[in-house]
Amino acid sequence: MELKYIAIGLMALAMTGAALGVGKIFSAYLEGVSRNPGAEDKMKGLTFIGAAFAEFMGLLGFVVIMMLLG
Repeated sequence: MELKYIAIGLMALAMTGAALGVGKIFSAYLEGVSRNPGAEDKMKGLTFIGAAFAEFMGLLGFVVIMMLLG
């Protein structure tokens, strides 16, 4: 039963990685817009796509760990 606690810890790492990834994506977006405001429209769509992929990886880690626990 102790392996369940390891699985929960790995889930926490997956969610932490997703949060750090989203923070890095939006940080780079804000830096890019501040340097080149004319490219804001092009960068906005790519930013949200990147954030969606990062969140998906975190949720995928959550789902896999929940399947392992069940």
